[in-house]
Amino acid sequence: MEISGIISAIVIGIIIGVLGRLVVPGRQRIGVLWTILVGIAAALLGSAIAAGFDVADTDGVDWVEWLIQIGLAALGVAALDRAKARR
Repeated sequence: MEISGIISAIVIGIIIGVLGRLVVPGRQRIGVLWTILVGIAAALLGSAIAAGFDVADTDGVDWVEWLIQIGLAALGVAALDRAKARR
């Protein structure tokens, strides 16, 4: 992976993390750094899942891939929020 790929993964991860956080109702008790890390992980995992279903590269915007990534980010944010609430 080139440096431009890493930078774009971070930028997309930030966007995915924020969108995933917006999907989860209520206030989350996780910080910005955790949101970014969850977003990056969701972006990478969501891309792999979309590639597995052969919906990663379509004409125009890859809406299915974005929805998978945002859904994974929302699950990650909710899981971290519940883990923090138990402490």
